[in-house]
Amino acid sequence: MNILVCVKQVPDTTEIKIDPVNKTLIRDGVPSIVNPFDAYALELAARIKDKDPSTKITLVSMGPPQAQNALKECLAVGGDDAFLVSGREFGGSDTLATSYILSTAVKKLEETQGKFDIIFCGKQAIDGDTAQVGPEMAEHLDLPQVTYAVEADVDGDMVKVKKEVEDGFELVGVKMPCLITVTKPNFDPRYPTIKSKMAANRKEISTIAFADLEAIIDSTRIGLKGSPTKVKKTFTPEVKTGGVRIHEDTNADSAKKLFAALTADKII
Repeated sequence: MNILVCVKQVPDTTEIKIDPVNKTLIRDGVPSIVNPFDAYALELAARIKDKDPSTKITLVSMGPPQAQNALKECLAVGGDDAFLVSGREFGGSDTLATSYILSTAVKKLEETQGKFDIIFCGKQAIDGDTAQVGPEMAEHLDLPQVTYAVEADVDGDMVKVKKEVEDGFELVGVKMPCLITVTKPNFDPRYPTIKSKMAANRKEISTIAFADLEAIIDSTRIGLKGSPTKVKKTFTPEVKTGGVRIHEDTNADSAKKLFAALTADKII
């Protein structure tokens, strides 16, 4: 079994603040973490590997050089090899351009790593919350896809996926090769051991640069120029304060007081 897991390093959203003047994210001093949904995706892959130790898990991420830290964390909890797609040419890519770059990198990786039976992605990144990159990759690679998975088990040439839907769960079978996006299951990702951390730190992470993909990538579809989505500004909603709480002895008395207040303010 040959599995690819897509990973993104994201800022810890609990620490993010927005500059009140220019309305941009303040990233200085904000710690970076592995996108939680990608960690769940890796856990599903690792559980498949638990049942079939011959399974190989390859990791890929797109980002600046420091994203290697996220890949090393993932190597420590089940990954076998890791690759970082990085280069100035990729900077400013929106989800469409990102998914195209990653899909091209997947095709390049398959030349040396072999065809991937399953590609796992987190359902979305917590810094953008678009949930678009995984499904778009499936389209670029012409793969069947299942989204919002909480469980995945291999059965012959099929993957049985427990998929979260609005009113519960569905059991879906999908033929490999396929792409699966993962949401939060009812279990947590495993923790690395000291030994696995040390082994991960010794592993070399290969970089896939623009020059490595130049022969097979359309440069007009990457970076800012290849991104149809433009972010005009980022802002925090104004916090509304004040308000009046009406709490009388009976509902009828509360309703009368509310009516009187609304009438006085000429709302009704």
